[in-house]
Amino acid sequence: MDRFSPKLVTVFGGSGFVGTHLAQVLARAGYRVRLAVRRPDLAGDAKMLGGVGQIVPIQANIRNEASVQRAVAGADVVINLVGLGYESGKQTFAAVNVEGAATVARAAKASGALALVHLSALGADVAAEVSEYAASKLAGEEAVLAAYPQAVILRPSLMFGHGDGFFNKMGSLARGLPVMPVISGASRFQPVHVGDVAEAIVAAAEGKVKTGKIYELGGPTIETQKDLLARVLRETGRKRPLVALPSGIAKLFALPFAILPVAPLVTADQIELLGVDNVVSDAAIKDKRTLAAFGLTPTSMDTILPQYLWRFSKHGQFDRPKTGDVSLANSR
Repeated sequence: MDRFSPKLVTVFGGSGFVGTHLAQVLARAGYRVRLAVRRPDLAGDAKMLGGVGQIVPIQANIRNEASVQRAVAGADVVINLVGLGYESGKQTFAAVNVEGAATVARAAKASGALALVHLSALGADVAAEVSEYAASKLAGEEAVLAAYPQAVILRPSLMFGHGDGFFNKMGSLARGLPVMPVISGASRFQPVHVGDVAEAIVAAAEGKVKTGKIYELGGPTIETQKDLLARVLRETGRKRPLVALPSGIAKLFALPFAILPVAPLVTADQIELLGVDNVVSDAAIKDKRTLAAFGLTPTSMDTILPQYLWRFSKHGQFDRPKTGDVSLANSR
């Protein structure tokens, strides 16, 4: 367990995409885990990721300071995965990504937690001028370090893995649309596997990297948005034209989603984000603030995406090439 030897970990946002992967890593390492979520009744499946009583969902809302203090009481490590991607009602960027992050950091400090790990977003500093989301993530980082100077902040790029939000959404579009819209085809991304991010979080919690630093996490390859869409089409066996969609027109399409009481397909702010490169900075590489600092080798998309994108092919699992079936594999 290294120098901290933590036993109890509180994970805010622990029932989400990253949280469920992280809970499994923590459980395998022998930790007891509190999953601090707004709706514990909807996080029952998470308890199955560890031994009996090892993972326990509890109620907490990072907009409610008292609930946050209860959630971190007695915890050796506090991990905040909560990040709001679009605003709705009281769930605003300022309330969640900034004030909520600060609330968690203050509570972790006051409770005597040995470590605090905060999940941010790659490019938050670069995209802050054009995106309210990015600006709020950057402000959240500053608030965390002000309240807990020894915190470790991780900025992952676009994450992939079972249950991810990007590749699964693109797979659905490939299945349902006659064309694939390319909003910012030249923008570069460095997708990182959620499993690598989870491992980095645990390493940070165990004090294996310098604290008070910001680390940028990217995968082994850099691809444009157009490249990523083409990759989705290859993995799903779909033939769809890649059609350039100007950002202005894309924002008009996004307007109706802003007033619907459901998660939007895309927002105007996210369209702005798509126009900004999302890759590990030269400064982070020079200072060794990347996955290498955690002793991790980035996982390739080639080994992971085929495991779940087959669901969006025309005949599902029956379109998957069998081992040794070279002719079928090449036909794709």
